[in-house]
Order: sequence, then structure tokens, then C-alpha cells
Amino acid sequence: MDQSAIQAVTETNDSSSAGAAPASLRADHRAPDRLLLQRGIFTGPSAKVSDELYAVVKGRAHRERLELRLDKGATAHTNTYFGRFAASYWQRWTTVTEVRATMVLDVTKSACVRVVASDIAGHRRIIQTAEITTSGPLTLSAPLDQYVDGGALWLEFDAVGGELSITELTWTSVAPDHVRPVAIAICTFNRAEDCANTVAALASDETVLAAIDAVYVVDQGTDLVENRPVYQDTLPTFGDKLRYIRQPNLGGAGGFTRGLYEVSAVNEHADVILMDDDILCEPETVLRLNAFANMTVEPTLVGAQMLFLLNPDYLNVGAEEVRLHELKHGQKVPKALRNTSMLKKNQERRVDAGYNAWWTCLIPAEVVAKIGLPVPIFFQWDDVEYGVRARENGFVTVTLPNAAVWHADFYWKDYDDWARYFSTRNSLIVGSMHADLDGKAITRQLFRSIAEHLVAMQYGLVHTTLQGIEDFLEGPKVLRDGGIDALAAARTSRGDYTETLKHPAATPPVHGADIQLRRAGGEPSRVTLVLVKRAINQWFGRTQHGLVGVTREDAHWWHVALFDHVVVTDASQSGVRVRQRDKARARALLLRTFRVLRRVRRELPALQEQYRAAVPELTSRANWERLYGIKPN
Repeated sequence: MDQSAIQAVTETNDSSSAGAAPASLRADHRAPDRLLLQRGIFTGPSAKVSDELYAVVKGRAHRERLELRLDKGATAHTNTYFGRFAASYWQRWTTVTEVRATMVLDVTKSACVRVVASDIAGHRRIIQTAEITTSGPLTLSAPLDQYVDGGALWLEFDAVGGELSITELTWTSVAPDHVRPVAIAICTFNRAEDCANTVAALASDETVLAAIDAVYVVDQGTDLVENRPVYQDTLPTFGDKLRYIRQPNLGGAGGFTRGLYEVSAVNEHADVILMDDDILCEPETVLRLNAFANMTVEPTLVGAQMLFLLNPDYLNVGAEEVRLHELKHGQKVPKALRNTSMLKKNQERRVDAGYNAWWTCLIPAEVVAKIGLPVPIFFQWDDVEYGVRARENGFVTVTLPNAAVWHADFYWKDYDDWARYFSTRNSLIVGSMHADLDGKAITRQLFRSIAEHLVAMQYGLVHTTLQGIEDFLEGPKVLRDGGIDALAAARTSRGDYTETLKHPAATPPVHGADIQLRRAGGEPSRVTLVLVKRAINQWFGRTQHGLVGVTREDAHWWHVALFDHVVVTDASQSGVRVRQRDKARARALLLRTFRVLRRVRRELPALQEQYRAAVPELTSRANWERLYGIKPN
């Protein structure tokens, strides 16, 4: 594409072009007779992904993305993660009462095709069977009438008398009166190659590309996505559907909000799918989220599940909820699958989410119109707050099984990181906005967590945690700049704490020959008593001396606190960190903790009122325009 064409689809932070509409973001789509709910996919978007997440074959066969060819005697089924139709969710939340599975078969002699169902316990039952002797289209149907608490549908194929080819496999329902326009907003910060690949994945699927009306790439970094060849190569495919926006780094909250801001300015009836930049994108997921959102009884936030990028068959969690009074998010909903291989187990039960993280999540237009934009808290808890606020206003969230993207595994990220600042600060902010927090309970919880970090000699982590609490105590004015200054302070101040630095495992800043590995035993049963004991021993130096090595899996506070000089493997497995007992530093941090937590207990009631009162202004278009540097028309 020539430079003039590139400029036509690129928008900078200059307010003169803010809100300019892609020609394809139409007011509405004319609905077909039947709505495509999901397709039969037989292989994934990457060689990293097991084909058995899509279809399981016994015998010889050949797979392509949208075609499966079975040799004589081979069998196949789609009772798989991406092959199943989530009947329970469709019956519970949508107007769909019957679905049809339509396909084109090329039959050499004879074949058998079945629609099969499961229930909440995973028991198999056949819904409909077709014995096929001639090639051509085939349609099988299944009512959605026995799946409220759980169960799914899938297909089974037997190549009985000869070869069998299956193409153009679709699950459809009677279409609604109209199909809503939908845009995708991708937020990125210096992950240019990852982001470019995600955009290219969307462009690679003609059906998905036809279903979406615009893609907004919000680039907040210095390593620009638009400079990557992969991105440039996709521009002709998107035409005027692709919008590129550059802006200051305002975190995930600022990047995703820009997508919501732009789309709602162009078309108040358009839904928005928020999508991370560093995912492995399954384009089919976009189609499934969009179809589900078009069929829900009431406007509904529809989220994708997350599969692990480094362990691609493993599911992160089937559905999550938040416990505001405990300042905990990412909590597994009871009965939801977690850290489970989807090659070995399927999610039969319907589990209802409290919110969905924004690795990929559809936000209906009605939600933005009623509750406004997200809170400018930069990073972490922004998706939680928006989901909680949406529910308070009558909008539920559904985390849809069999619709997912792959995202970097969270357990490869070390907990001792600058992100703890935002996690701490924002959990208090969101809790204050949406719950009546108990000052005594909150300060006890915070003190317990800080005490564990202190005895584990994680002084920088304690500092970062206290920094988050201290800035929460400043009130809503701390959000004035959208997080830019807070990010800089959280990162730079950690440099004063040597145990926050990561070193190559082969060349740590200690003598490698002196490191003696010490494995942990089982977790103690009386943890509070053990914490007190470890704290006393650390304080008086009654620890095991010498240089000790501890693996990541053994790096529990109650084990590390036994020693005074420890080399601990970083969670990323890319290096090590060195912790050393420092009584003076521990004493200073402990005194600071007492002062800060006393303030929290004393000032929390007033702070909750301040944060709640600030929500309308913080989430307003005017506030975000100020942060983006957009001049109002």
C-alpha cells in the first residue's frame, strides 16, 4: 500500500481526526435468514496447537482448516474444546431454541453422521443419526431444551464404506431481526510483532473479516506496529476497516478505553470486542462471541476463555469472580475448570462469571451508553471494575466455553514486580467504589501479606505494596494523569532494592559454588504461628547462615524465611534473584507499614465516599479526552 493510502487509515493523537468513521462501520447489518453461530474447524491457527482441540480422529485422515477427509474405516468426532457447541450457555442466555448443523459431504460409498449431546455429568446421548450413501448437503437439527445446568452438542462421523469428506460445516439458528455492527479494539505497548501477528490473524479469515466492521489498533509504545512488515502486508486486506491510533502510554485501561471511546462516537449501536496484543488469536472466537451477543435476551458482556500460550491445551480458568471485600480478583467460580488440559476434560457444567478479563471480551453498545467508559487506573483491575459496574447496572457477563485465545501463562510472571503497585492500589480503589470495605479486616489482611513478604526478605515488594496503599490514600486526584507518573515511580523506586533485580542463573552476583540447594517440606498446618516464629527468628538473626538456593516451586515465605541469604529462581525461569536479610531495612519498612495501615483504618470511610463520588467524572468522555489530548469540537 502506498504512503497516501496508509495515511488514510492512520490516526494520530491530533484531535482533528478524532472520531472519523470508517466507511464500513454501518448503522446495522441486514440479517440473513439464519445466523452463523460457529463453524466446524478442524485444525488450529498455529502448529503449536493440537489438532485434537478441534476434532479427534481414529484412523487415517487429512485435515485442513475447514475440511476433514477420512479414509475408509476412520472415525472422527468434535467432542473437543473448539468442536463442541455450548448448548447450556445458548439455552440459558439466548433466544435460540433450536440449532442446525449443516455440512457438505463427499461420500465414496456410505457414511454415518450423528448429532450427540452430553448432560451436566457428561453422559452421552444420540440426538439424531443420518445414514448417508450419496454426496451433497446434509442438515441435522437439535432442540435446546434440556441443557440449563450443563451439557453440549457435537458431531460424530464414521467413514463406513469408503472415504468421507466433510466441508462447510456450520451451526446456525434462526437469525434476529438485525445483526449489530461490531468493531475490535487492540491495545498495544511495545509488542509490535505480537500485535501485528494478531491483526494478521484477523485478516486471514474471510468470514470473520466480513463480520467485523472495523479494527482499531491503539499503539501506546515507541516500537511501532505500523512499521512491521506483517502489519503493512495486511493493510490491503482490511481496506478502510483498519484504524491506527497513536497516543501516550495510559496502560491497558487507556488503550482499551480509546477503542470504546472511538467506536461509541461513530456508532452508538456498535459492540466492541477488546483484544490483547500478545495473544495467539483464534479468529473463530470473534465469530462466536459476536453471534452469541446478537442472540442474548438482554445486552450481555461476552468474554472468551484463556488458554495458556506455552501449554496450549491447558485452560486458565472456566469463569472468574471477584471478592471485593477481600481485595481479590481472578477467583475461580465454583465448579469451573482451572489449569486443566482440554484434551482430557470438557466443561460440562454451566458456570456463571462475575466478570471477564480483557484478553478478549465483547462490550455491548448499551453498556457504554449507560455506565460510561472505564476508570483510568492504568493497569490491572480496570476490567474487573467495568464488569462489576456493568452488573450493578443490570448487565451480566458470560464467559463462553469453546471460544478462547491463547495468552502468556500468568504463573511465568514473578509476583515481585512493579505491577504489584497497581494491583494493590487499584484493588483498594475498586473495592472502595463498589463495596463497603471493613477497615479492620482490610488492614489485617494487608498486614498479613506484608509480614509474609518481610520474613521472605522481599523488601522491594513491601515497598511497592506500601507505595500502592499510600497513593490510594491520596484520593481520586492520584488518577489525574492516567497513571503515567505512577508507572515511572513504581518502576524506578524498586531499583533501590537489590533483590528485585534479576540475574543470569549461570552468573549470579554470588559465588555459585557456595550455593546449597534446600528443598521445602510440606506447608505448615498452623501458618499464623509459623509466621510469628519466622518473624522473630529473622529479627534476631536466628536463621540458617550460608548461601542457599531455592527453586521457584519451593519459594514459599515459610521456607525462604528459614535462611538469611537466598538465591531464588525467578518465576520466568530466565534467571535468579538474590535475597539477603537486612534488619535495618526490615525495621524501617515495618514502621512505615504501621503508619500507613493506621491511616487506612482511620481514613477509609471518607476515601470510599470520595472515590464513589468521583466515578462519573473519572469515566466521562471529557476526562478521557483530556488524557488523550483530544480537543473537544
